[in-house]
Amino acid sequence: MIAITNWHLLMGKSEDDSEVNPLQDPSGVVKDIFPARPGISAGNSLETLDSAYFSGGEIEYLAKLDDLVVMNDEAHHIHENKTAGVVQEVEWQKSLSYIAKDKGSSFIQIDFSATPYDTTGSGQKRAKHYFPHIVVDFDLKDAISLGLVKMITIDKRKELSSLELDYKAIRDGDENKGTVIGLSDGQKVMIQAGLKKLEILESEFTKIDKTKYPKMLIMCEDTTVVPFVVEYLKTLDLSDDDIMGVHSNKKGELKPDEWLNLKQKLFNVDRLAKPKVIVSVLMLREGFDVSNVCVIVPLRSSRASILLEQTIGRGLRLMFREPEYIDIKKENLQNVLIKKQPPKNYLDVLSIIEHPAFNEFYDELIAEGTIGVDEGSTIGGALGDMINVELKENYKEYDMYFPYIVQSEDEELSTPNLDINTLAPYTYHSIEQLKSWTTKGEVFHSQEMTVKTNFGDYTISVDLFKAQNYNDYLVKLLEQVTTTLGRTKAQGHSRKLPLMQINQPQLLGICDAYIKTKLFNTNFNPFENENWRILMLKGANITQHIIKEISRAVYEMQNETVSNKAIVEKNYFSSITPLRMREKFSTELVKTIYERASYPPNKGGFEKAFLQFLDSDTKVLKFIKIDEFKHLFARVFYFRDDGLMGWYSPDFMVETKDDIYLVETKSDKDLKDANVKQKQKATLNFVQNVNKLDDEIREFKTWHYLLIGETQFYSLEKSGADIEDLANSAKVNEANYSGSLFDI
Repeated sequence: MIAITNWHLLMGKSEDDSEVNPLQDPSGVVKDIFPARPGISAGNSLETLDSAYFSGGEIEYLAKLDDLVVMNDEAHHIHENKTAGVVQEVEWQKSLSYIAKDKGSSFIQIDFSATPYDTTGSGQKRAKHYFPHIVVDFDLKDAISLGLVKMITIDKRKELSSLELDYKAIRDGDENKGTVIGLSDGQKVMIQAGLKKLEILESEFTKIDKTKYPKMLIMCEDTTVVPFVVEYLKTLDLSDDDIMGVHSNKKGELKPDEWLNLKQKLFNVDRLAKPKVIVSVLMLREGFDVSNVCVIVPLRSSRASILLEQTIGRGLRLMFREPEYIDIKKENLQNVLIKKQPPKNYLDVLSIIEHPAFNEFYDELIAEGTIGVDEGSTIGGALGDMINVELKENYKEYDMYFPYIVQSEDEELSTPNLDINTLAPYTYHSIEQLKSWTTKGEVFHSQEMTVKTNFGDYTISVDLFKAQNYNDYLVKLLEQVTTTLGRTKAQGHSRKLPLMQINQPQLLGICDAYIKTKLFNTNFNPFENENWRILMLKGANITQHIIKEISRAVYEMQNETVSNKAIVEKNYFSSITPLRMREKFSTELVKTIYERASYPPNKGGFEKAFLQFLDSDTKVLKFIKIDEFKHLFARVFYFRDDGLMGWYSPDFMVETKDDIYLVETKSDKDLKDANVKQKQKATLNFVQNVNKLDDEIREFKTWHYLLIGETQFYSLEKSGADIEDLANSAKVNEANYSGSLFDI
């Protein structure tokens, strides 16, 4: 059972629930006599009565469980109540202690916090007191260096450093407790600096992707400052729709439905062009997890670093997650954090407008290489050299299509009629050895396995799936060999797609017969002494062997067809536009549909040379550099070396007068990789199927598959070879392989 709740559920339960004396607390007597009392505002509604009556029942239920694991998010709240240097348990933790008191070692509490410490003192005397139970420290620097969150830069503007300004709001009377009557010059300068950065990001980001809406977050020192910030923003030509003020008093000022609409809009700002600026105090310190906050203006004058860390955390989520941005963001990290240079772009960069009160905190982060400094001298603009590449005006002259064979000439699968004797037996270990590695009713020594001996209900897992009994095992086995993982174009996420939807009962019978009669070259009863568990032994790879053999049978079944007339879907590459790429790592070409073609920034010289070779070869009529993340239709499925199915996109598609070539370019060291060989076999099989289509469908062209190594290419190019010479040297055909697609 997994239960998810907020901390309010755990409020009000002491470790010793009898410590409240009813005589000292009259409300306790009333509560005992009248456990359910109607509320003043809700009248006598049954919901109110039920809520009051059952309040605390969840805690009692959790306390009676035999074992429990509790995971606390934002767990620093549990330990932040401090008196005279001694940490006092808050009500949240008291309830957990009550739940845990009878469980002994069967209770585990795991705390998660980005700020697992308290702070005392200020200035040079400021000290962090870390919680004593820290086990793992995955710090911000690690997360930034791995590209899991935005890189942080401090905007050190010249106007901030050259003027002696006050950064606190102007108050009437006491500068700390008086009524706020306006914003100081320092605060106005910071807001202006933040807006200037936001305007840069808005104008640049929309050039590359019109769905990216950068946001600015302003954190005020208290709720009374928020209206003054909102009014000042309006004097800077921002409209009411551009600004959203959210603070702890806001809920009380709005009707319930208005507050609900405000929250809904707030947590969906990533998808909205407006608001551009969010003004808050403490409400967005935690739990406000959006991706498009790119500029933070910390107007708060408090020197508590824990508050600033939590504020920065609101803007750390990545905004640019698409694969085409990976390399340019990685270069930016190295440039700022290692070379100590200004950022070359602002893609997934969180800009913090410098506040003098936090200089010591900033200096510490800069010294340890966690954040960088931006003095306004960014090289290359907000996007760096990222560009959108559109179709040429004359793209139709060079357009090409990738065929998807919907039906191969009235392709019809025959009823499975497999001889299980053609399936290879498992020969790595004898069945006696396997039986000796497990005993009835005991736990397997494999990862993530749980045993419920009271009910004889086993959950045993390997990397592929989980099964609770032999019948469940067969169903999971069938699912593995008849589905694959694909990516849908619309949603862009992975999902299971059916590879085969018919004849599944027959296939299930084949799996069962194979296991019982051929798998171990002897009769095998999976039900006797729970022998079926042997199939799941970790390290024996029996399940993988079965999947490989049955997958081969499924594949061969799908090629046993009766053909009449083929149905082919033509997917034109021109349907995908624009492409995003780095200008520095792209080149202008003539014989392709796009204005530019990209190549990898890391060791991409080979692909660049091959692109230029194709463009200058008179025998090449047209070609395309296939983008595996955009041209999702240009894929061939193959069986990986673990027996499961994967997808693969060739690097290039090249057309000449009589031929079409699918070309894969590989460095010499990768030519012998097991999965590379599997991709070759699958692509060769695809090409052979295309060549079986009618001449009219193929436009009277013959398809080929080329695998070109780096040394091989440069040697032939140097000797003046053309595409046909290259094809004669690098063509993949059946003679290159012995065996089938499944021989790994």
